[in-house]
Amino acid sequence: MKLPAQDGKLRETDVLNTKGILRLIQSIPSKKAEPFKMWLASCGSERLDEIADPQKAIDRAVETYRQKGYPEEWITQRMMTIKMRKELTDEWQNRGITQEKDYAILTNEMTKAWSGMSVQEYKQLKGLKKENLRDNMTNIELVLNMLAEVTTTAISKQESPKTFEENKKIARRGGSVASDAKKRYEEETGKKAIPPLNADNKNLLKIKSDEDK
Repeated sequence: MKLPAQDGKLRETDVLNTKGILRLIQSIPSKKAEPFKMWLASCGSERLDEIADPQKAIDRAVETYRQKGYPEEWITQRMMTIKMRKELTDEWQNRGITQEKDYAILTNEMTKAWSGMSVQEYKQLKGLKKENLRDNMTNIELVLNMLAEVTTTAISKQESPKTFEENKKIARRGGSVASDAKKRYEEETGKKAIPPLNADNKNLLKIKSDEDK
């Protein structure tokens, strides 16, 4: 790839993605690389354990969120969204959707229907790049997104769509249900359901009760 050099000009540079870097580490013969190789082996072992017992993956995710400083109430809500997302992707798979790009398209249709923004526009609002969008949602955003996913799953199971276009329409319908809930929330509370907050200040992601204020 052409990247900026010290002289300010774009020059061809050798680059690696994350997978390539990890493979490079494995190939280094130096003893100094052993700690990194042991870490990779440990990660691989943990992944195999999680495949055998998915509960371990959930426990690890909870602990990771705790270490990052997320509030307990938010973590509970986030775990529920992971479960609902899995049920939706399983349903899509049952309808013949198997490609990651197709999952992304359907998710984008659903997100746009309830939030009024594409996933990319949503990330831009929150100042995100590679970060996971859901990890930067407030409690109410997680609930609305989950409502869109649960509704999309329910409609799909009821109507058994046969084509990708039919799945897209159902994704929009599921999102529209959450859109209605979003409007009611904003009318009743006088607050925006989608603030530009992100996980830089994790305590702000939790909706505070009067006792917390």
